[in-house]
Amino acid sequence: MTKKHTYGQILKSSALIGGSSMLNIIIGIIRTKAMAMLLGPSGVGLMGLYGSITDLTISVAGMGINSSGVRQIAEAVGSDDTERIARTAAVLRRISILLGVLGAVFLIGFSGPLSKLTFGNDQHATAVTLLSIAVFFNLVSAGQGALIQGMRRISDLAKMSVLGALFGTLISIPTVYFLREEGVVISLVLVAAMTLLTSWWYSRKIQTQMHTISASQVGQEAAALLKLGFAFMASGLLMTGAAYAVRLIVVRKVGFDAAGLYQSAWALGGLYIGFILQAMGADFYPRLAAIAKDNPECNRVVNEQAHVSMLLAGPGIIATLTFAPLVIALFYTPKFEGAVEILRWLCLGMILRVISWPMGFIIVVKNVQNLLIFSELAWTVVYLGLAWICVSSFGLKGAGIAFFGSYVFHAFMIYAIVRRLSGFRCSTANLQTSFLFLGLIAVVFCGFYALPFLLAMGVGTLAVLLSGVYSIQVFLNLISLDRIPRPVLKSLQWLRLAPSSYTELNDLEPIYQTEISDSVVKNKLFVDIKWSILAFMVCALFSMWIYWYDRGADWSAGLDSIELKLEMLMSIFHIKINNGI
Repeated sequence: MTKKHTYGQILKSSALIGGSSMLNIIIGIIRTKAMAMLLGPSGVGLMGLYGSITDLTISVAGMGINSSGVRQIAEAVGSDDTERIARTAAVLRRISILLGVLGAVFLIGFSGPLSKLTFGNDQHATAVTLLSIAVFFNLVSAGQGALIQGMRRISDLAKMSVLGALFGTLISIPTVYFLREEGVVISLVLVAAMTLLTSWWYSRKIQTQMHTISASQVGQEAAALLKLGFAFMASGLLMTGAAYAVRLIVVRKVGFDAAGLYQSAWALGGLYIGFILQAMGADFYPRLAAIAKDNPECNRVVNEQAHVSMLLAGPGIIATLTFAPLVIALFYTPKFEGAVEILRWLCLGMILRVISWPMGFIIVVKNVQNLLIFSELAWTVVYLGLAWICVSSFGLKGAGIAFFGSYVFHAFMIYAIVRRLSGFRCSTANLQTSFLFLGLIAVVFCGFYALPFLLAMGVGTLAVLLSGVYSIQVFLNLISLDRIPRPVLKSLQWLRLAPSSYTELNDLEPIYQTEISDSVVKNKLFVDIKWSILAFMVCALFSMWIYWYDRGADWSAGLDSIELKLEMLMSIFHIKINNGI
């Protein structure tokens, strides 16, 4: 009997978390646009540096309580022991408050050295001290968020995220408007306060039967949380520390305005990918932890999550590559035009990040702490080494090149580790999807270096359409059509992306992996679109070679001759019309 696939559950949680993330994107557009207009590149860079200090402190003081708390709560819920659930929830809340206090005290005590390290002087020490309040609020809300996530209350988690972002935006924009750069730190504190308020509102709905907890029980639960959380803390510290160090490299080698451009590109590069990674953490992580000891089942679920993540991320990455100048103009101002190229390099790294992250969760749920720390340490060393070399050689875009190179290393390293750890192998569907999307991304990326701008935009736009149709077709073959909302299904049928008639598929079995019979309509377009994508890539590469050969390998010259070529095309078209062709 075929095992039931989890594509439906993955898509449901992804849609829920993704919907909230889309709302956060809209809110983020308003917030980042306002901050860019009010502060300019230098002010956005200042905000990014303050944010890095806050994130770094949270990583140190948080002790991975968010991630370890999710696992402990999920395990307690799985045991159906109400007393254990109440005990774990109570200890989680107390530990998060204690760690919040310690984090705030740590930042107050080291405000002077952090100011000198970041800005080269101690003039920002007072502002860094004020960030301690944001650290406290964030760590307490992280504990409450872990409780909500561990209880698998995905709907409340999505609402909490949206409302926190909305309230934070509504209160931070007026603050920066009146105080300008002096209000940057205050705005970060107010945003953290709104996050704490919304997390408290939803976590209070979780009713647990409180019992008297002895000191020994508190110690046991706290030790379990902190022991597991140490590996998460080390991993998070390395990641946020690397981001902080790269910003310092950019400031020292390129300039303060360049840090603002890097911050803007980084925010936009991770904006769309963020909802996919959040969906992984929200539902995939607790589900995978429950089956961690069953290697075949664990590997199958990881392959399914990776497949869905690539299908969701691919078209978005290609769209960002294609419309990067428009995206920068929409979110920021013309002063941020220099962030376009680095944004494209960051997009290359982001797609590899989506591919490697599901595999990395195998290390997490297996609780192999040494391997988790080793993998993050190795990635950090490679990332910082590449950043130092590439920024020195290529300027600001070198930071994006370094990010891309580090995730090439990360993907191969993680695959080798999980291959030995659980016998993991990429499924055929994942290999096919990876080849198609990575090929399209490479073609679109190279097009902006090898072709005139308008022609490259045309190639990118066609790639977005093809990749979007491909993703829709695969999703239609992964889930039963009766699970799709009727208005959406009718729209897909009108666009001829879905069959006009179908028979319900049991157990969410993919069409292309089941035996085709008279009761199932084989979607021919699914096969055709793959060949269309391959033909498109061949034609695009051939066009690049022709244009490169015609221009004598001077790729940049095409950017200066757009108007001339348009006039030539119009004149040729006019001559053909006059000749009656």
